[in-house]
This record gives sequence, structure tokens and C-alpha cells, in this order.
Amino acid sequence: MNNTQIRLFVKIAENRSFTQAGLELNMTQPAVSRAISALEAELDVKLLLRDRRSGLMLTDVGKRILVICRGILSGLDKIDQEIAAEKGLEKGQIRIGTFPVAAAYFVPGIIRAIAAKYPEIKISLYEGSLTEVKEWLASRFIDVGLMIPPVEEFASLPLFREKLYAVLPGDHPLQQKQIIYVKDLEDEPMLLCRSGYEAPVVELFHRSGSTMNVKYEVNSYITALNMIKEGLAVGVMSELSLLSLPANVLVRELAPDAYRDIHIAVPSLNETSIAVRLFIDTAMQLFSRTEASQPSRPDNESFEEEI
Repeated sequence: MNNTQIRLFVKIAENRSFTQAGLELNMTQPAVSRAISALEAELDVKLLLRDRRSGLMLTDVGKRILVICRGILSGLDKIDQEIAAEKGLEKGQIRIGTFPVAAAYFVPGIIRAIAAKYPEIKISLYEGSLTEVKEWLASRFIDVGLMIPPVEEFASLPLFREKLYAVLPGDHPLQQKQIIYVKDLEDEPMLLCRSGYEAPVVELFHRSGSTMNVKYEVNSYITALNMIKEGLAVGVMSELSLLSLPANVLVRELAPDAYRDIHIAVPSLNETSIAVRLFIDTAMQLFSRTEASQPSRPDNESFEEEI
């Protein structure tokens, strides 16, 4: 396997297209087909299948080899970065995966800070659910991910701890209470964000000995806020999800206190590239907030002032 074949195979797998991979690598389609045929003949396995309904697909062995090929390309990129660093010219590529709230809050500032100091570093951003981010990191499609624990399968560093709040329709009977106990929500129709976002909320109810009456399950915090606005349910949501509240939505303190942690995760801290280490260092410098540095308790008015 040579460098061109490895890069081509990865591009085809990611684009699900021979044509697009050829365009990105400045190769004609016949040259792409010949290169992949030669690779499959050399390895004596089928890597790709064409399906009329699903299009281009990876075989099972193709999926496993894809992860290895990404690791090889990452290693080659690390060599380039080390050589550039020796010459005082930091360069490289960082592929970041994150869920939407974290993407909006953390990533723009991190990119700005890195671009100002290291203009030769290329950054690509991929947004998805927490499940997707974990899959991307496991397959080495991304180099670093912003995730919510548990993330035991990866090496991770705590970046940010955000508080959880009760979120109510404006005319809800509990609106008069400034502090809402978890027990107060036990008989209320609840809205729960899934796809990995629910773990801190489930843990809070379990710790309080309460049962959740889950009526709706969604994947988007924006959808959740608008459903609460319409009086369909109440929710327990995180601080960063509440930076832009719709009208007629109230935020109240919860008792007992509850938090959601956001971690920076990589496959291995010892094997991260120079560029990824710069990303981690920059993120920690800009946003690191742990249990020892919590914000003062906001009331609903303070949320509205921030907006």
C-alpha cells in the first residue's frame, strides 16, 4: 500500500464517491478505479461494494482497514508537524467533532485564538449527536471531540462544568417557586433530550429518589425549548442550552444542585499530534471551568439580561 492508495481509499470511504474523491485528489475517475482495484488485488480482499439502493458501501474488512488507514495518515501528518515545529512553523490539521451547543459556545473562540497564532493550522468542524461524535472518534474520522461523560473508551480531560436548571412554560403552576425540588417534577410531564444528553438528568432523578414521567423525547435542545414554550412539558436542561430563551419560558434553580460536565476526548493523550495538543491547551486556557469555579446562582432575570 502506498501513500496515494491510502489517501484515496480514505477519501472514497468518507465521500462515498469515486468521482468526488478523484476531484479532491486531482485524479481522473479511471485512475481512481485502477488504484482501488490494484489495492484490493494486493490485499486480496474486497474493500468496497456498490449497491443500487445504498450506493457505495464499505465491506466489514473495509471498515476495519479504514480505521487503520486513518491512523497511518495521522502518523504521517504528525511527522510533518514535528518537522515544521523544528523549523518554528507550527502547521497541521485538526478535525473536531462536537454536539451543537458545545460547537456554538466553545469552537468559534478556540478557532479564532489558534488562527491568530498559528495560521498554518487547518481546522475542520463536524457537528452531530453525542453518539455520532463517539463513533467519529472511535473510527478516527475526527482527532478530538467535545463530549459529555461517560467516555471511558477514550482519554479525556474535563473542560467545563455547567449547571442544570428546571425549565417551565411561563404560566406553569410552579412559576412562583424560585427553587424547584426534583420531587416537585415527579408528576409533571417531562421532556428529555436523548442521544447521550440524558445521562446527567437521569442521574439527578435517581439520586433524588424520584421517578421521571417522560412524555416526549427529542434530540435538539431548540426543539425542547419550543415544546416547553407551548406548554407541552417541563424539562431539566443545561446552562449552555439556555443562553437564548424563547418568550414565555422560565428558568428556575434546582434542588439538589446538579451539573453536566463537558470533556475534551482523544483516542490517546500520548499519541496526540502537536496541532491537537495546541487545540487542547487553547481550549483549557479559554474555557476551563470545574467544580471549584462555578458561576453565581442566576435567576430568570439574569438569563434574560445575558441574552
